[in-house]
Amino acid sequence: MTQPFIFSPRYRLDDESPWLKGIDPSRHYWIAVNGDPEITVAIPGLIVSSLRQWQHTILQFRSLQPGETLKLVRIASRCSIHCIGANCYAIATEVSGAPVWHLFDEETLDSLLMTAHPDWQCAPQDIDLGRQLLMRSWEQVAAA
Repeated sequence: MTQPFIFSPRYRLDDESPWLKGIDPSRHYWIAVNGDPEITVAIPGLIVSSLRQWQHTILQFRSLQPGETLKLVRIASRCSIHCIGANCYAIATEVSGAPVWHLFDEETLDSLLMTAHPDWQCAPQDIDLGRQLLMRSWEQVAAA
């Protein structure tokens, strides 16, 4: 059996392919890689403890210059946003054991980061995505 070839396109809000499955209550962005619902990743998103921290992080993102990185630190994981060039940002993850950079335009990534606002609530159907993430964590080895 051959490994799938993973190519991460530049995701946009106006894409024709449905790449965003949802955003769970813990602010993970559930993305269908290449629009393929069979290959889905949960990218850790921004979580903040206050409105001030949210505003600060949004302003940091908006001021990124090509070559700069914004690190988002979460309780159990880290996520970095890389500014590749004008209107092109990447978030690195792993898909099927291979490193992949998911590319976004500024408007799309800005919209995803907005979900970290303390008043934001996920869609009712996206609560199940959070349950899936919890089930995945139970399948992983806790200590080696």
